[in-house]
Amino acid sequence: MQSGLYVVGTPIGNLSDMSPRAIEVLNSVDLVAAEDTRVFSKLAQHFNIKTKSVSCHEHNERDVVDGLIEKIQNGMAIATVSDAGMPGISDPGFRLIRAARRANVPVFMVPAATAAISALVLSGFPTDRFTFCGFFDEKKIKDDNKIRHTLIYYESPNRIMDTIKVLAAVMPERQIAIVREITKIYEETIIGYPADLMHIEPPRGEIVIVVAPAPDKKMTDDEIVEIVNDIVANSTKSGAAELAARAGISKKEAYKKLVGKK
Repeated sequence: MQSGLYVVGTPIGNLSDMSPRAIEVLNSVDLVAAEDTRVFSKLAQHFNIKTKSVSCHEHNERDVVDGLIEKIQNGMAIATVSDAGMPGISDPGFRLIRAARRANVPVFMVPAATAAISALVLSGFPTDRFTFCGFFDEKKIKDDNKIRHTLIYYESPNRIMDTIKVLAAVMPERQIAIVREITKIYEETIIGYPADLMHIEPPRGEIVIVVAPAPDKKMTDDEIVEIVNDIVANSTKSGAAELAARAGISKKEAYKKLVGKK
């Protein structure tokens, strides 16, 4: 096999998504640099992959990169894999790939799904422009809200309900999709305005949040009144979220208009 670095994507959940080429490459390389050798060993056992693996994770990547690049320069073929999905996407791999490019050694791609892109497609939100923000960071949310196109976040089930509350406060007019357990038995996509999702049953499993683009048109007061008339029969809380979204105004302003109407 040609020497070089092989970036190999692995399934994000369902092992049936493993590509024949990924199995072939992992069987053919001299060494696999794995995010977690224990996780990789389970994958390797399932597909009868016998190649030796070494750890290359976020805590040791800086230390092992030079040695791996040296092995490639000496003629070895090395694959890099993360626990799931594509290496380098909120997973180790970026530094190794960057080092390979700087050393002018060949880099080859063996693609697979990523949770971020899969969730984006499942959401039904616009895909022509989007920003992947990595794991949700409340400290950055106000700056993120300045990005008016689709946003994508990773989140843990332990924090998801608190995150929905933050989104309800900062981005009340933007719909969100909570996508969980992609390709697994309990795959689910929940879509709504943050205020409407604050009291759902806490989602479990691997979670991706997709935020719809912000409304780009400010309506006139007369147009807003027409929308108010349409939704005034709803509860004030859910009605305010709908009004904010359709009118491109803040939820606080929408709430005041609804209260005044009622």
